[in-house]
Amino acid sequence: MDLLELCTLASGSSGNCALATDGRTHILIDAGISARRICRSLTDLGVEPRSVSGILITHEHSDHICGLATLTKQLRLPVYASRSTGRQLSYRIAFLEEVLRPFQPGEAFAVGDLEIGAFPTPHDTAGSCGYTVSDGRHKLAVVTDLGHVTEEVRAGIQGAALLVAEANHDVEWLQSGPYPYHLKRRILGDFGHLSNEAGADLVAEAVEGGARTVLLAHLSAENNTPARAYGVVSSALERRGVLPGRDVLLEVAPRSGPGPRRAVG
Repeated sequence: MDLLELCTLASGSSGNCALATDGRTHILIDAGISARRICRSLTDLGVEPRSVSGILITHEHSDHICGLATLTKQLRLPVYASRSTGRQLSYRIAFLEEVLRPFQPGEAFAVGDLEIGAFPTPHDTAGSCGYTVSDGRHKLAVVTDLGHVTEEVRAGIQGAALLVAEANHDVEWLQSGPYPYHLKRRILGDFGHLSNEAGADLVAEAVEGGARTVLLAHLSAENNTPARAYGVVSSALERRGVLPGRDVLLEVAPRSGPGPRRAVG
């Protein structure tokens, strides 16, 4: 029996894309790097790009969709997005309506052999959402690009054995850094991005709920480092009696290339 797995292909402000697969059904979550990079990464992972069953789009920011137009034009893959996000995508990609599969956050739907859940996330876009993917035995959750943690987010990730969680920035580094004031305000706001500390709180809740693999994602290149994000989250878990490496696998997703394939459950 094939295992449900997840592999990030890229993560960060420069582009986001991940592969969820059970060996039969292959799903991309976002397409924020070039179609060429996505196809090359899939091939390296042993997945034929044309065999992908669908692309789940979290929201319409360019670091999540920049490869979508070329990818869908070449391969005609189904694209799943919230109705609000789908409208924004259709404004930008002329032919997208032909392959678009809109849904309302809170709905569950099937893509191939996998069941997808979608829940709203607080971000400064039309209809941002996070996703869960389940093979009926185990569930993974991907939740990045959110300014704060809502009850919908908590409910959405409940029961996930693998969590991809945002740890975007160090608050002090961001406040003292070179970003203009309006951008700092946006990132720190309720519809911006999670700090390391806020991400750590979300991770701790997920681990207490049964998550055994956590990938920290969407790190800022200017206001964070993998070591800083890992250290903050690791310390938060240890304060709760959870030891990374023993009780949970904690890793930081690479910004510009594929990470390792991680089994769910």
